[in-house]
Amino acid sequence: MTNNSSASRESAEQKNRMVHIRCRNIGETITIPFGSTLFEAFEAAAFEMPFGPVCAYVNNRVQGMNYRFYNNKDVQFLSMHNPSGMRTYTRTLFFVLAKAVEDLFPQGQLIIGAPASHGYYCELRIGRDVQESDVTHISCRMQEIIDANMPIHRIQCPIEDAIALFQRRGMTSKVQLLESQDNLYTYYYKLDTSIDYFYGPLLTRTGMLHLFGLMPYFDGLLLRIPSEKDPSVLEAYVEQKKMLGVIREHHQWQDILGVRTVGEFNKAILAGRATDLINVSEALQAKKLSDIADDITRRKARLVLIAGPSSSGKTTTAKRLAILMMACGLRPYTLSTDDYFVNRVDTPKDENGEYDFECIGALDTALFNQQMTAILRGEEVEVPRYDFPTGRRVYEGRKLRIGPEEIIILEGNHALNPILTQQIPEEQKYRMYVSALTTIQLDDHNHIPTVDIRLVRRILRDYRYRGYSALETIKRCPSVKAGEEKWIFPYQELADATFNSALLYELGVIRDRVMPLLEQVPERVVEYAEATRLRKFLMYFRAVPGDEVPPTSLLREFAGGSSFKY
Repeated sequence: MTNNSSASRESAEQKNRMVHIRCRNIGETITIPFGSTLFEAFEAAAFEMPFGPVCAYVNNRVQGMNYRFYNNKDVQFLSMHNPSGMRTYTRTLFFVLAKAVEDLFPQGQLIIGAPASHGYYCELRIGRDVQESDVTHISCRMQEIIDANMPIHRIQCPIEDAIALFQRRGMTSKVQLLESQDNLYTYYYKLDTSIDYFYGPLLTRTGMLHLFGLMPYFDGLLLRIPSEKDPSVLEAYVEQKKMLGVIREHHQWQDILGVRTVGEFNKAILAGRATDLINVSEALQAKKLSDIADDITRRKARLVLIAGPSSSGKTTTAKRLAILMMACGLRPYTLSTDDYFVNRVDTPKDENGEYDFECIGALDTALFNQQMTAILRGEEVEVPRYDFPTGRRVYEGRKLRIGPEEIIILEGNHALNPILTQQIPEEQKYRMYVSALTTIQLDDHNHIPTVDIRLVRRILRDYRYRGYSALETIKRCPSVKAGEEKWIFPYQELADATFNSALLYELGVIRDRVMPLLEQVPERVVEYAEATRLRKFLMYFRAVPGDEVPPTSLLREFAGGSSFKY
Protein backbone atom coordinates (compact mmCIF):
# COMPACT_ATOMS: atom_id res chain seq x y z
CA MET A 1 0.00 0.00 0.00
CA THR A 2 2.83 2.33 0.93
CA ASN A 3 4.64 1.52 -2.28
CA ASN A 4 1.49 2.22 -4.32
CA SER A 5 0.99 5.54 -2.55
CA SER A 6 4.61 6.53 -3.22
CA ALA A 7 4.27 5.60 -6.88
CA SER A 8 1.05 7.62 -7.17
CA ARG A 9 2.65 10.67 -5.56
CA GLU A 10 5.68 10.37 -7.84
CA SER A 11 3.40 10.07 -10.89
CA ALA A 12 1.43 13.14 -9.81
CA GLU A 13 4.63 15.11 -9.24
CA GLN A 14 5.90 14.20 -12.70
CA LYS A 15 2.57 15.19 -14.23
CA ASN A 16 2.81 18.62 -12.67
CA ARG A 17 6.53 18.98 -13.25
CA MET A 18 7.76 21.43 -15.86
CA VAL A 19 10.97 21.39 -17.88
CA HIS A 20 12.85 24.41 -19.20
CA ILE A 21 13.88 24.46 -22.85
CA ARG A 22 16.39 26.99 -24.09
CA CYS A 23 15.35 27.60 -27.72
CA ARG A 24 18.25 28.89 -29.77
CA ASN A 25 15.95 29.88 -32.65
CA ILE A 26 14.35 32.68 -30.60
CA GLY A 27 17.01 33.17 -27.93
CA GLU A 28 14.54 32.51 -25.12
CA THR A 29 13.80 29.83 -22.54
CA ILE A 30 10.34 28.27 -22.69
CA THR A 31 8.64 26.14 -20.05
CA ILE A 32 6.70 23.00 -21.06
CA PRO A 33 5.17 20.04 -19.20
CA PHE A 34 7.32 17.03 -18.32
CA GLY A 35 7.20 14.49 -21.19
CA SER A 36 6.29 16.98 -23.92
CA THR A 37 7.40 16.27 -27.48
CA LEU A 38 9.53 18.46 -29.73
CA PHE A 39 6.36 19.32 -31.65
CA GLU A 40 4.75 20.59 -28.45
CA ALA A 41 7.89 22.55 -27.58
CA PHE A 42 7.80 24.15 -31.03
CA GLU A 43 4.17 25.18 -30.51
CA ALA A 44 5.12 26.72 -27.17
CA ALA A 45 8.01 28.63 -28.78
CA ALA A 46 5.43 30.15 -31.18
CA PHE A 47 7.51 31.26 -34.16
CA GLU A 48 7.26 30.69 -37.90
CA MET A 49 9.60 28.30 -39.68
CA PRO A 50 9.08 27.80 -43.42
CA PHE A 51 9.73 24.18 -44.47
CA GLY A 52 10.06 23.11 -40.87
CA PRO A 53 10.54 22.01 -38.30
CA VAL A 54 11.48 18.55 -39.56
CA CYS A 55 13.86 17.67 -36.72
CA ALA A 56 15.95 19.46 -34.10
CA TYR A 57 19.28 19.63 -32.35
CA VAL A 58 18.68 18.62 -28.72
CA ASN A 59 21.86 19.31 -26.78
CA ASN A 60 23.48 19.31 -30.23
CA ARG A 61 22.25 15.83 -31.15
CA VAL A 62 19.80 15.37 -34.02
CA GLN A 63 16.43 14.12 -32.80
CA GLY A 64 13.11 13.42 -34.54
CA MET A 65 10.09 15.53 -33.69
CA ASN A 66 8.60 12.73 -31.56
CA TYR A 67 11.44 13.14 -29.03
CA ARG A 68 10.15 13.72 -25.47
CA PHE A 69 11.60 15.97 -22.77
CA TYR A 70 12.22 14.67 -19.27
CA ASN A 71 14.98 17.13 -18.39
CA ASN A 72 15.98 20.70 -19.19
CA LYS A 73 17.52 20.88 -22.66
CA ASP A 74 19.04 23.17 -25.26
CA VAL A 75 17.10 23.04 -28.57
CA GLN A 76 17.48 24.35 -32.09
CA PHE A 77 14.65 23.49 -34.49
CA LEU A 78 15.76 22.65 -38.04
CA SER A 79 14.07 23.17 -41.39
CA MET A 80 14.82 21.61 -44.76
CA HIS A 81 17.37 24.38 -45.35
CA ASN A 82 19.63 22.61 -42.86
CA PRO A 83 21.57 19.52 -44.08
CA SER A 84 20.35 17.47 -41.10
CA GLY A 85 16.80 18.55 -41.84
CA MET A 86 17.12 17.62 -45.50
CA ARG A 87 18.53 14.21 -44.56
CA THR A 88 15.50 13.62 -42.32
CA TYR A 89 13.14 14.52 -45.17
CA THR A 90 15.05 12.37 -47.67
CA ARG A 91 15.17 9.30 -45.39
CA THR A 92 11.39 9.56 -45.00
CA LEU A 93 11.02 9.62 -48.77
CA PHE A 94 13.15 6.46 -48.91
CA PHE A 95 10.74 4.76 -46.51
CA VAL A 96 7.67 5.81 -48.50
CA LEU A 97 9.33 4.62 -51.74
CA ALA A 98 10.21 1.29 -50.11
CA LYS A 99 6.63 0.84 -48.88
CA ALA A 100 5.20 1.69 -52.30
CA VAL A 101 7.44 -0.93 -53.92
CA GLU A 102 6.53 -3.46 -51.23
CA ASP A 103 2.82 -2.83 -51.82
CA LEU A 104 3.05 -3.15 -55.60
CA PHE A 105 5.85 -5.73 -55.97
CA PRO A 106 5.82 -7.90 -52.82
CA GLN A 107 8.57 -10.17 -54.17
CA GLY A 108 10.67 -7.33 -55.58
CA GLN A 109 13.88 -5.85 -54.20
CA LEU A 110 14.57 -2.13 -54.01
CA ILE A 111 18.13 -0.87 -53.62
CA ILE A 112 18.44 2.85 -52.91
CA GLY A 113 21.90 3.70 -54.13
CA ALA A 114 24.29 6.54 -54.75
CA PRO A 115 23.37 10.15 -55.54
CA ALA A 116 23.16 10.90 -59.26
CA SER A 117 21.66 13.67 -61.39
CA HIS A 118 20.71 15.63 -58.24
CA GLY A 119 18.64 12.68 -57.01
CA TYR A 120 19.14 9.07 -55.96
CA TYR A 121 19.66 6.21 -58.39
CA CYS A 122 17.57 3.22 -57.33
CA GLU A 123 17.63 -0.34 -58.63
CA LEU A 124 14.35 -2.22 -58.81
CA ARG A 125 14.71 -5.97 -59.15
CA ILE A 126 11.35 -7.47 -60.12
CA GLY A 127 12.43 -10.30 -62.42
CA ARG A 128 12.09 -8.25 -65.60
CA ASP A 129 13.03 -4.89 -67.06
CA VAL A 130 11.50 -1.88 -65.33
CA GLN A 131 8.85 -0.23 -67.51
CA GLU A 132 7.78 3.41 -67.49
CA SER A 133 4.33 2.27 -66.34
CA ASP A 134 5.96 0.62 -63.29
CA VAL A 135 7.51 3.94 -62.33
CA THR A 136 4.17 5.71 -62.78
CA HIS A 137 2.39 3.20 -60.55
CA ILE A 138 5.05 3.50 -57.84
CA SER A 139 4.90 7.30 -57.94
CA CYS A 140 1.10 7.23 -57.64
CA ARG A 141 1.27 4.82 -54.73
CA MET A 142 3.80 7.07 -52.99
CA GLN A 143 1.48 10.02 -53.38
CA GLU A 144 -1.41 7.99 -51.94
CA ILE A 145 0.68 7.14 -48.89
CA ILE A 146 1.62 10.80 -48.46
CA ASP A 147 -1.97 12.01 -48.90
CA ALA A 148 -3.14 9.51 -46.26
CA ASN A 149 -0.87 11.30 -43.75
CA MET A 150 0.05 8.00 -42.13
CA PRO A 151 1.92 8.06 -38.80
CA ILE A 152 5.51 6.80 -38.73
CA HIS A 153 6.35 5.05 -35.46
CA ARG A 154 9.83 4.61 -34.01
CA ILE A 155 9.96 1.38 -32.01
CA GLN A 156 12.82 0.43 -29.67
CA CYS A 157 13.42 -3.24 -28.87
CA PRO A 158 16.13 -5.81 -28.06
CA ILE A 159 18.33 -6.23 -31.11
CA GLU A 160 17.56 -9.96 -31.40
CA ASP A 161 13.84 -9.12 -31.68
CA ALA A 162 14.53 -6.70 -34.54
CA ILE A 163 16.74 -9.29 -36.27
CA ALA A 164 13.97 -11.89 -36.01
CA LEU A 165 11.41 -9.42 -37.35
CA PHE A 166 13.51 -8.48 -40.38
CA GLN A 167 14.38 -12.15 -40.90
CA ARG A 168 10.69 -13.05 -41.18
CA ARG A 169 10.25 -10.28 -43.77
CA GLY A 170 13.19 -11.55 -45.83
CA MET A 171 15.10 -8.27 -45.37
CA THR A 172 18.52 -9.94 -45.49
CA SER A 173 20.72 -6.84 -45.72
CA LYS A 174 19.21 -5.44 -42.50
CA VAL A 175 19.57 -8.79 -40.74
CA GLN A 176 23.26 -8.93 -41.70
CA LEU A 177 23.83 -5.34 -40.55
CA LEU A 178 22.21 -5.83 -37.14
CA GLU A 179 23.81 -9.25 -36.61
CA SER A 180 27.24 -7.64 -36.99
CA GLN A 181 26.52 -5.05 -34.25
CA ASP A 182 27.30 -5.43 -30.55
CA ASN A 183 24.39 -3.34 -29.25
CA LEU A 184 21.87 -4.78 -26.79
CA TYR A 185 18.98 -2.64 -28.06
CA THR A 186 18.13 -1.09 -31.39
CA TYR A 187 15.09 0.47 -33.03
CA TYR A 188 13.12 0.24 -36.23
CA TYR A 189 10.43 2.30 -37.96
CA LYS A 190 6.90 1.19 -38.78
CA LEU A 191 4.64 2.67 -41.46
CA ASP A 192 1.28 0.91 -41.62
CA THR A 193 2.32 -2.75 -42.05
CA SER A 194 5.79 -1.93 -43.43
CA ILE A 195 8.92 -1.89 -41.29
CA ASP A 196 12.39 -0.55 -42.01
CA TYR A 197 15.62 0.56 -40.37
CA PHE A 198 17.32 3.91 -40.88
CA TYR A 199 20.37 5.31 -39.12
CA GLY A 200 18.84 8.72 -38.49
CA PRO A 201 15.47 10.26 -37.58
CA LEU A 202 12.43 10.34 -39.86
CA LEU A 203 9.45 12.65 -40.08
CA THR A 204 6.56 11.64 -37.84
CA ARG A 205 3.86 11.56 -40.53
CA THR A 206 3.91 10.96 -44.27
CA GLY A 207 1.85 14.10 -44.89
CA MET A 208 4.89 16.19 -44.00
CA LEU A 209 6.37 15.21 -47.39
CA HIS A 210 5.24 18.02 -49.66
CA LEU A 211 7.33 17.34 -52.77
CA PHE A 212 9.17 14.53 -54.57
CA GLY A 213 9.78 13.24 -58.07
CA LEU A 214 10.19 9.75 -59.51
CA MET A 215 11.26 9.04 -63.06
CA PRO A 216 12.74 6.21 -65.14
CA TYR A 217 16.53 6.41 -65.07
CA PHE A 218 18.38 4.13 -67.49
CA ASP A 219 17.70 0.61 -66.11
CA GLY A 220 16.27 1.83 -62.79
CA LEU A 221 14.61 4.79 -61.09
CA LEU A 222 15.67 8.27 -60.08
CA LEU A 223 14.15 9.57 -56.86
CA ARG A 224 14.21 13.36 -57.00
CA ILE A 225 14.21 15.50 -53.88
CA PRO A 226 13.56 19.16 -53.04
CA SER A 227 16.34 21.70 -53.28
CA GLU A 228 18.04 22.53 -49.97
CA LYS A 229 18.25 26.17 -51.06
CA ASP A 230 14.60 26.36 -52.12
CA PRO A 231 12.58 23.36 -50.86
CA SER A 232 9.52 24.52 -52.81
CA VAL A 233 11.10 23.14 -56.00
CA LEU A 234 12.89 19.96 -56.95
CA GLU A 235 16.64 19.90 -57.47
CA ALA A 236 17.34 20.61 -61.14
CA TYR A 237 17.83 17.43 -63.14
CA VAL A 238 21.31 17.06 -64.64
CA GLU A 239 22.07 14.11 -66.90
CA GLN A 240 25.10 12.21 -65.63
CA LYS A 241 25.73 9.23 -67.89
CA LYS A 242 29.40 9.07 -66.97
CA MET A 243 28.61 9.11 -63.26
CA LEU A 244 26.15 6.24 -63.72
CA GLY A 245 28.84 4.32 -65.57
CA VAL A 246 31.12 4.61 -62.54
CA ILE A 247 28.31 3.43 -60.25
CA ARG A 248 27.72 0.36 -62.42
CA GLU A 249 31.42 -0.40 -62.60
CA HIS A 250 31.63 -0.19 -58.82
CA HIS A 251 28.73 -2.63 -58.50
CA GLN A 252 30.73 -5.06 -60.64
CA TRP A 253 33.65 -4.66 -58.25
CA GLN A 254 31.34 -5.38 -55.32
CA ASP A 255 30.17 -8.56 -57.04
CA ILE A 256 33.78 -9.67 -57.52
CA LEU A 257 34.48 -9.19 -53.82
CA GLY A 258 31.09 -10.48 -52.67
CA VAL A 259 30.68 -7.35 -50.55
CA ARG A 260 27.82 -4.94 -51.28
CA THR A 261 26.62 -3.92 -47.82
CA VAL A 262 28.22 -3.22 -44.44
CA GLY A 263 26.72 -6.44 -43.06
CA GLU A 264 28.51 -8.44 -45.76
CA PHE A 265 31.69 -6.42 -45.14
CA ASN A 266 31.63 -7.14 -41.41
CA LYS A 267 30.97 -10.81 -42.08
CA ALA A 268 34.01 -10.95 -44.38
CA ILE A 269 36.23 -9.23 -41.78
CA LEU A 270 35.10 -11.63 -39.03
CA ALA A 271 35.88 -14.53 -41.41
CA GLY A 272 39.48 -13.31 -41.77
CA ARG A 273 39.14 -11.96 -45.31
CA ALA A 274 40.53 -8.46 -44.60
CA THR A 275 43.74 -9.11 -46.55
CA ASP A 276 41.79 -10.31 -49.58
CA LEU A 277 39.52 -7.24 -49.49
CA ILE A 278 42.53 -4.92 -49.35
CA ASN A 279 44.47 -6.66 -52.10
CA VAL A 280 41.59 -7.06 -54.55
CA SER A 281 40.30 -3.51 -53.94
CA GLU A 282 43.76 -2.08 -54.61
CA ALA A 283 44.20 -4.26 -57.70
CA LEU A 284 40.86 -3.18 -59.17
CA GLN A 285 41.69 0.47 -58.60
CA ALA A 286 45.20 0.05 -60.03
CA LYS A 287 43.81 -1.61 -63.16
CA LYS A 288 41.36 1.25 -63.69
CA LEU A 289 44.16 3.81 -63.43
CA SER A 290 46.30 1.75 -65.78
CA ASP A 291 43.47 1.70 -68.34
CA ILE A 292 43.26 5.50 -68.10
CA ALA A 293 47.03 5.79 -68.67
CA ASP A 294 46.70 3.60 -71.78
CA ASP A 295 43.86 5.79 -73.05
CA ILE A 296 45.93 8.95 -72.56
CA THR A 297 48.77 7.37 -74.51
CA ARG A 298 46.50 6.29 -77.38
CA ARG A 299 45.06 9.80 -77.68
CA LYS A 300 48.55 11.34 -77.68
CA ALA A 301 47.43 13.98 -75.18
CA ARG A 302 50.07 16.43 -73.97
CA LEU A 303 48.24 17.97 -70.98
CA VAL A 304 46.37 15.81 -68.45
CA LEU A 305 43.95 17.83 -66.32
CA ILE A 306 42.93 16.27 -62.99
CA ALA A 307 40.15 17.82 -60.91
CA GLY A 308 37.87 16.73 -58.10
CA PRO A 309 36.40 17.86 -54.79
CA SER A 310 38.29 18.18 -51.54
CA SER A 311 39.87 14.98 -50.19
CA SER A 312 39.11 13.01 -53.32
CA GLY A 313 42.74 11.88 -53.58
CA LYS A 314 43.77 14.02 -56.55
CA THR A 315 47.39 14.35 -55.41
CA THR A 316 48.05 10.62 -55.02
CA THR A 317 46.14 9.90 -58.23
CA ALA A 318 48.41 12.33 -60.09
CA LYS A 319 51.53 10.73 -58.60
CA ARG A 320 50.42 7.19 -59.43
CA LEU A 321 49.37 8.25 -62.93
CA ALA A 322 52.81 9.78 -63.48
CA ILE A 323 54.41 6.41 -62.73
CA LEU A 324 52.06 4.66 -65.14
CA MET A 325 52.80 7.23 -67.86
CA MET A 326 56.49 6.39 -67.47
CA ALA A 327 55.58 2.72 -67.93
CA CYS A 328 53.89 3.79 -71.18
CA GLY A 329 57.17 5.30 -72.39
CA LEU A 330 56.39 8.92 -71.55
CA ARG A 331 58.15 11.34 -69.23
CA PRO A 332 55.63 13.20 -67.06
CA TYR A 333 55.92 16.56 -65.32
CA THR A 334 53.45 17.29 -62.55
CA LEU A 335 52.15 20.79 -61.86
CA SER A 336 49.51 22.21 -59.54
CA THR A 337 47.03 24.98 -60.28
CA ASP A 338 47.92 26.32 -56.82
CA ASP A 339 51.13 27.73 -58.27
CA TYR A 340 49.05 30.02 -60.49
CA PHE A 341 47.21 31.77 -57.67
CA VAL A 342 47.20 35.54 -58.04
CA ASN A 343 48.95 37.44 -55.25
CA ARG A 344 46.77 37.34 -52.16
CA VAL A 345 46.03 41.08 -52.24
CA ASP A 346 44.62 40.63 -55.76
CA THR A 347 42.32 37.72 -54.81
CA PRO A 348 38.59 38.41 -55.43
CA LYS A 349 36.42 38.78 -52.35
CA ASP A 350 33.12 37.08 -51.57
CA GLU A 351 29.86 38.63 -50.39
CA ASN A 352 31.23 38.79 -46.84
CA GLY A 353 34.31 40.74 -47.87
CA GLU A 354 36.59 37.73 -47.35
CA TYR A 355 39.13 36.48 -49.87
CA ASP A 356 37.46 33.88 -52.13
CA PHE A 357 40.24 31.38 -52.75
CA GLU A 358 37.75 28.87 -54.25
CA CYS A 359 36.72 30.92 -57.30
CA ILE A 360 38.35 30.73 -60.73
CA GLY A 361 39.29 34.40 -60.38
CA ALA A 362 41.78 33.42 -57.67
CA LEU A 363 43.92 31.92 -60.46
CA ASP A 364 45.89 33.87 -63.04
CA THR A 365 44.29 32.11 -66.00
CA ALA A 366 45.91 34.47 -68.51
CA LEU A 367 49.40 33.57 -67.30
CA PHE A 368 48.53 29.90 -67.21
CA ASN A 369 47.27 29.86 -70.80
CA GLN A 370 50.27 31.88 -71.96
CA GLN A 371 52.77 29.53 -70.33
CA MET A 372 51.02 26.27 -71.28
CA THR A 373 50.63 27.23 -74.96
CA ALA A 374 54.32 28.19 -75.04
CA ILE A 375 55.36 24.91 -73.38
CA LEU A 376 53.24 22.86 -75.76
CA ARG A 377 54.95 24.66 -78.69
CA GLY A 378 58.25 23.37 -77.33
CA GLU A 379 59.41 26.63 -75.76
CA GLU A 380 61.14 26.87 -72.38
CA VAL A 381 59.18 28.62 -69.63
CA GLU A 382 60.00 29.54 -66.04
CA VAL A 383 57.02 28.26 -64.04
CA PRO A 384 56.12 29.98 -60.76
CA ARG A 385 55.62 28.68 -57.23
CA TYR A 386 53.01 30.14 -54.93
CA ASP A 387 54.41 30.95 -51.50
CA PHE A 388 51.47 30.42 -49.13
CA PRO A 389 53.06 32.05 -46.03
CA THR A 390 53.62 35.36 -47.86
CA GLY A 391 50.68 35.05 -50.26
CA ARG A 392 52.83 35.88 -53.27
CA ARG A 393 53.84 34.17 -56.49
CA VAL A 394 57.60 33.68 -56.70
CA TYR A 395 60.03 32.59 -59.40
CA GLU A 396 62.94 30.38 -58.39
CA GLY A 397 64.49 29.43 -61.70
CA ARG A 398 62.27 26.37 -62.22
CA LYS A 399 62.44 26.00 -66.02
CA LEU A 400 60.24 23.66 -68.02
CA ARG A 401 60.51 22.53 -71.62
CA ILE A 402 58.90 19.34 -72.90
CA GLY A 403 59.72 17.22 -75.92
CA PRO A 404 57.61 14.82 -78.02
CA GLU A 405 57.79 12.03 -75.43
CA GLU A 406 56.96 14.23 -72.47
CA ILE A 407 53.60 15.11 -70.90
CA ILE A 408 52.28 17.52 -68.27
CA ILE A 409 49.98 16.33 -65.50
CA LEU A 410 48.13 19.23 -63.91
CA GLU A 411 46.15 18.74 -60.69
CA GLY A 412 43.79 21.25 -59.11
CA ASN A 413 40.21 22.15 -58.25
CA HIS A 414 39.68 24.16 -61.46
CA ALA A 415 41.50 21.84 -63.84
CA LEU A 416 38.29 20.93 -65.71
CA ASN A 417 36.96 24.49 -65.91
CA PRO A 418 37.07 25.48 -69.60
CA ILE A 419 38.20 28.99 -68.63
CA LEU A 420 41.50 27.65 -67.30
CA THR A 421 42.58 26.09 -70.62
CA GLN A 422 40.54 28.12 -73.13
CA GLN A 423 43.55 28.86 -75.38
CA ILE A 424 44.86 25.28 -75.47
CA PRO A 425 43.76 23.06 -78.40
CA GLU A 426 41.25 20.39 -77.38
CA GLU A 427 43.18 17.53 -78.99
CA GLN A 428 46.10 18.19 -76.65
CA LYS A 429 44.00 17.93 -73.46
CA TYR A 430 42.81 14.92 -71.48
CA ARG A 431 40.36 15.64 -68.66
CA MET A 432 40.10 13.40 -65.62
CA TYR A 433 37.63 13.70 -62.75
CA VAL A 434 38.55 12.13 -59.41
CA SER A 435 36.22 11.62 -56.46
CA ALA A 436 35.34 9.10 -53.77
CA LEU A 437 32.08 8.38 -55.53
CA THR A 438 30.77 5.27 -53.81
CA THR A 439 31.87 2.47 -51.50
CA ILE A 440 29.23 0.18 -50.02
CA GLN A 441 25.70 0.50 -48.65
CA LEU A 442 24.77 0.22 -44.99
CA ASP A 443 21.87 -1.90 -46.26
CA ASP A 444 19.48 -1.89 -49.22
CA HIS A 445 17.77 1.35 -48.13
CA ASN A 446 20.66 3.23 -46.47
CA HIS A 447 23.42 4.56 -48.67
CA ILE A 448 26.63 6.11 -47.34
CA PRO A 449 26.94 9.70 -48.63
CA THR A 450 30.11 10.31 -50.63
CA VAL A 451 30.53 13.64 -48.83
CA ASP A 452 30.87 11.69 -45.56
CA ILE A 453 33.68 9.55 -46.97
CA ARG A 454 35.57 12.64 -48.07
CA LEU A 455 34.87 14.41 -44.78
CA VAL A 456 36.34 11.68 -42.58
CA ARG A 457 39.33 11.56 -44.93
CA ARG A 458 39.75 15.33 -44.60
CA ILE A 459 39.46 15.24 -40.80
CA LEU A 460 42.24 12.67 -40.65
CA ARG A 461 44.46 14.48 -43.18
CA ASP A 462 43.95 17.93 -41.64
CA TYR A 463 44.87 16.62 -38.20
CA ARG A 464 47.87 14.61 -39.38
CA TYR A 465 49.43 17.10 -41.81
CA ARG A 466 47.97 20.53 -41.01
CA GLY A 467 47.42 20.45 -37.26
CA TYR A 468 43.67 21.15 -37.50
CA SER A 469 41.18 19.66 -35.06
CA ALA A 470 38.07 17.79 -36.21
CA LEU A 471 36.03 20.76 -34.98
CA GLU A 472 37.95 23.16 -37.25
CA THR A 473 37.55 20.86 -40.25
CA ILE A 474 33.81 20.40 -39.70
CA LYS A 475 33.37 24.17 -39.30
CA ARG A 476 34.82 24.74 -42.76
CA CYS A 477 32.49 22.21 -44.41
CA PRO A 478 29.81 24.69 -45.57
CA SER A 479 32.29 26.94 -47.39
CA VAL A 480 34.12 23.95 -48.91
CA LYS A 481 30.81 22.47 -50.08
CA ALA A 482 29.68 25.79 -51.57
CA GLY A 483 32.92 26.08 -53.53
CA GLU A 484 32.63 22.53 -54.85
CA GLU A 485 29.05 22.99 -55.99
CA LYS A 486 29.94 26.18 -57.83
CA TRP A 487 33.36 25.44 -59.27
CA ILE A 488 33.87 21.65 -59.46
CA PHE A 489 30.68 19.58 -59.77
CA PRO A 490 29.30 21.44 -62.84
CA TYR A 491 32.28 20.28 -64.93
CA GLN A 492 32.51 16.61 -63.92
CA GLU A 493 30.65 15.35 -66.99
CA LEU A 494 33.24 17.07 -69.23
CA ALA A 495 35.83 14.51 -68.14
CA ASP A 496 37.28 12.00 -70.59
CA ALA A 497 37.69 9.61 -67.65
CA THR A 498 36.15 9.41 -64.19
CA PHE A 499 38.19 7.74 -61.47
CA ASN A 500 36.48 6.47 -58.34
CA SER A 501 39.03 6.90 -55.55
CA ALA A 502 36.90 5.18 -52.90
CA LEU A 503 38.10 1.81 -51.61
CA LEU A 504 35.67 -0.81 -50.37
CA TYR A 505 37.63 -1.44 -47.20
CA GLU A 506 38.72 2.11 -46.33
CA LEU A 507 36.14 3.03 -43.68
CA GLY A 508 37.17 -0.05 -41.71
CA VAL A 509 40.76 1.26 -41.66
CA ILE A 510 39.87 4.90 -41.02
CA ARG A 511 37.37 4.14 -38.25
CA ASP A 512 39.72 3.75 -35.27
CA ARG A 513 42.00 6.53 -36.50
CA VAL A 514 39.33 9.21 -36.83
CA MET A 515 37.07 8.21 -33.93
CA PRO A 516 39.30 9.77 -31.20
CA LEU A 517 39.39 13.02 -33.19
CA LEU A 518 35.59 13.14 -33.42
CA GLU A 519 35.28 12.42 -29.70
CA GLN A 520 37.24 15.62 -28.99
CA VAL A 521 34.47 17.81 -30.46
CA PRO A 522 32.77 19.30 -27.38
CA GLU A 523 29.03 18.93 -26.82
CA ARG A 524 28.57 22.69 -26.36
CA VAL A 525 29.23 23.48 -30.05
CA VAL A 526 26.76 22.92 -32.87
CA GLU A 527 29.36 20.89 -34.81
CA TYR A 528 28.93 18.21 -32.15
CA ALA A 529 25.82 17.05 -34.06
CA GLU A 530 27.90 16.31 -37.17
CA ALA A 531 30.66 14.66 -35.15
CA THR A 532 28.10 12.45 -33.40
CA ARG A 533 26.49 11.47 -36.72
CA LEU A 534 29.86 10.50 -38.20
CA ARG A 535 30.79 8.50 -35.12
CA LYS A 536 27.50 6.64 -35.30
CA PHE A 537 27.85 5.54 -38.91
CA LEU A 538 31.54 4.62 -38.50
CA MET A 539 30.64 2.35 -35.59
CA TYR A 540 28.68 0.14 -37.98
CA PHE A 541 32.01 -0.98 -39.49
CA ARG A 542 34.29 -3.64 -38.08
CA ALA A 543 37.81 -2.28 -37.70
CA VAL A 544 40.42 -3.32 -40.26
CA PRO A 545 44.15 -3.20 -39.36
CA GLY A 546 45.95 -0.77 -41.62
CA ASP A 547 49.35 -2.43 -41.67
CA GLU A 548 48.57 -4.36 -44.87
CA VAL A 549 47.52 -1.28 -46.83
CA PRO A 550 50.18 -0.80 -49.55
CA PRO A 551 52.45 2.26 -49.18
CA THR A 552 51.35 3.47 -52.63
CA SER A 553 47.65 3.20 -51.75
CA LEU A 554 45.54 6.28 -52.23
CA LEU A 555 44.31 5.78 -48.66
CA ARG A 556 47.83 6.51 -47.37
CA GLU A 557 47.40 10.15 -48.43
CA PHE A 558 45.01 10.47 -45.48
CA ALA A 559 45.94 7.67 -43.08
CA GLY A 560 49.71 8.26 -43.31
CA GLY A 561 52.57 5.95 -44.20
CA SER A 562 52.66 6.74 -47.92
CA SER A 563 55.79 6.18 -49.96
CA PHE A 564 54.95 9.35 -51.89
CA LYS A 565 56.08 12.80 -50.78
CA TYR A 566 53.36 15.42 -50.30
